[in-house]
Amino acid sequence: MENQIIQQIANPAALEQLYRSNPSAFTRAFHTVYPQISSEISAKIWHERLAVSSTSWGSKGDWVLLIFVASLAAFFMQFPDIFSLSHDRYFPRNMSFFVMPGIGAYFAYKQGLTWRELIGPLLILIASAVFINLLPEKSTTLLLTSLHIPLLSWLVVGYIFAGSDSGKRMDFLRYHGDLLVMTVVIVLAGGLFTGLTLSLFGLIQVKIDDFYFRYLVLSALPSVPLFATFLVRQNTSLVSKISPVIARIFTPLVTITLALFLVAIISTGKDPYNDREFLLVFNGILIGVMALILFSLGEATKANASRVHQYFLFALAILAILDNGIALTAIGYRLLEYGVTPNRLAVLGSNIIVMLHLMMVAKRLWGFLKGSKSIEEVELGMTIYLPIYAIWAAIVSFLFPLIFQFS
Repeated sequence: MENQIIQQIANPAALEQLYRSNPSAFTRAFHTVYPQISSEISAKIWHERLAVSSTSWGSKGDWVLLIFVASLAAFFMQFPDIFSLSHDRYFPRNMSFFVMPGIGAYFAYKQGLTWRELIGPLLILIASAVFINLLPEKSTTLLLTSLHIPLLSWLVVGYIFAGSDSGKRMDFLRYHGDLLVMTVVIVLAGGLFTGLTLSLFGLIQVKIDDFYFRYLVLSALPSVPLFATFLVRQNTSLVSKISPVIARIFTPLVTITLALFLVAIISTGKDPYNDREFLLVFNGILIGVMALILFSLGEATKANASRVHQYFLFALAILAILDNGIALTAIGYRLLEYGVTPNRLAVLGSNIIVMLHLMMVAKRLWGFLKGSKSIEEVELGMTIYLPIYAIWAAIVSFLFPLIFQFS
């Protein structure tokens, strides 16, 4: 392979064919002969290409931080057993603090942020953790706070990542597609390792199931998104080609499914006005659709994005607006009919915010499809609303318990 590379260094087509025939062997051979051919322009180009395509495992400092944060997360996962606390009280209140602060610490370290720059996000996270653990049991506002603080924590991490830079906010949204893919890969690999480990010990009749899941799996789970973040940020090309494929496949599928769902609502006579459970599921579907739009828009606004995908995304946004309109009227009806409760008010506010956001995104996406809006304007429409979500999450998390007297 080394001799072939040297002979064909001036022949791009032949080098490409050599690489595709055996990428790993080509990479090893190229690095071996590179000192001999480093003066060639094509060799320099291949050197940069292979440097990007090779897996980076970070620096010593990266691993010190990762191990420290993972150990801290493992300690807090075992905290209720160490101090004899109720699992039912501890875990629902603190789940978001096992994952998001670690990812935020990684972003802060990689960007070289100072303590002065981090004091605001740190105060929000600490205040959130203290406040939610002081709330009384079995209250509606506790449930609302438990649901909204994870959103607030996620947006705080987004602020650490991007600050007030709208371009970096879009990068933050795009990163979640790669994060999802890598997290699933790690979980699948972990599941395979778990099955192998339990089977091996089962062969010698040693039962380690309880210990393995209670201590090892429980301690490791919160660090999976952190290590996935590390891998995708260190190796930006590792899964970057998978996320667009997933977006292009699922956007049309979900669009068609949502359209059929609307038709089914009409034909079956099912409505969210008098069926509370149906309304809850309906809003859950809307949250999922909004998350898909967030994920897909990051891919749809790239320069090489499919035009068909962009039209499907616009159609999905319109269908989501229609569904959100139905949900809003149903929530309004229940407020007038049954009175104001913390739950109804929180859902009403959330749906209004999502509706306005969807309308803005759909309007700008339509302008982009017609050529009157730029990609940057569409992306700004997506990211400009993130602080509004943070404000609403903070209001529901902190003010609702006070307004409704912790009921």
